[in-house]
Amino acid sequence: MKKNILVYGAGLMGRGIAQVFSRKTEYDVFLYDIKDDNTLGKVKASLDEFVEKNVISAEEAAVQRSRIHFVNDLTESFCKTVDVVVEAVFEDMELKQHVFEKLETLCREDTIFCTNSSVMSPTEISALIKHKARFVGTHFWNPATLIPLVEVIKAQDSSEETVQIIYDLLADIGKQPIICQKDVPGFVANRLQHALWREAVYIVEQGIADAETVDKAVKYSFGLRLPQLPPLVNSDMVGTDLTYNIHKYILKSLCDSHEPSPLLVKMKDEGKLGFKSGSGFYTWDDTSIKRENGNLNSYLIKMLYDK
Repeated sequence: MKKNILVYGAGLMGRGIAQVFSRKTEYDVFLYDIKDDNTLGKVKASLDEFVEKNVISAEEAAVQRSRIHFVNDLTESFCKTVDVVVEAVFEDMELKQHVFEKLETLCREDTIFCTNSSVMSPTEISALIKHKARFVGTHFWNPATLIPLVEVIKAQDSSEETVQIIYDLLADIGKQPIICQKDVPGFVANRLQHALWREAVYIVEQGIADAETVDKAVKYSFGLRLPQLPPLVNSDMVGTDLTYNIHKYILKSLCDSHEPSPLLVKMKDEGKLGFKSGSGFYTWDDTSIKRENGNLNSYLIKMLYDK
């Protein structure tokens, strides 16, 4: 029997999430937003890129498009047919809370609620709903159409059954789900990512190396092998005794600040905001921004699909 998936919010992440669910014949996907900003046209453009890269055929793209429907009115009769909701609105706590408060009045009691957030607490987001056992966090990574990982975060009152249902559903659509057993800031992957970013910024701040050197150091050394040799496998490979000896020597020298780097504060205050302002750690223009975005997608498609 088909399941109805409601993706609440038709921005970049929402459209990507809808596109991922549309891969399977078992799901009809409904993209909701208060206004239609050429939503299905943008989905088509994304699917067309996959066709151009020979990841899927034109026929497969057309079938996927046919499974995605745009809606801008959530009636109770429609919401009663929804099996899973994935919310993908702006990272605004009050907004997210009220989305689920509203949905609870419209959907069935067994409809599973998922919140897509990179940092916000699912427990806090679910504060205004009554049936909290059916609520989990699902952190899709951008671009959602390409990055395999989705973090399933247990909120304080999430049931084991709900977590497992969503884990299995994500695996079914070709994702690589993981379960974050505790609702902590950053969940799993962002905690790891920003530990690296903190040290990278610190090295530049302290004059140890410039930004380009730091990025090259990651890109052309351990960054190359990370997809095959993740940190804890690497630790076992070299020996936890060696890991212990290295940590005993080096950890005291690493950045352990609990505040944003003074360099980041200075850049923010000076309006050096990266792509959006034309300068950050590097200088950017329309051409270089387009190149970086295009290179990222091309790299991910090559790595994942060998296309």
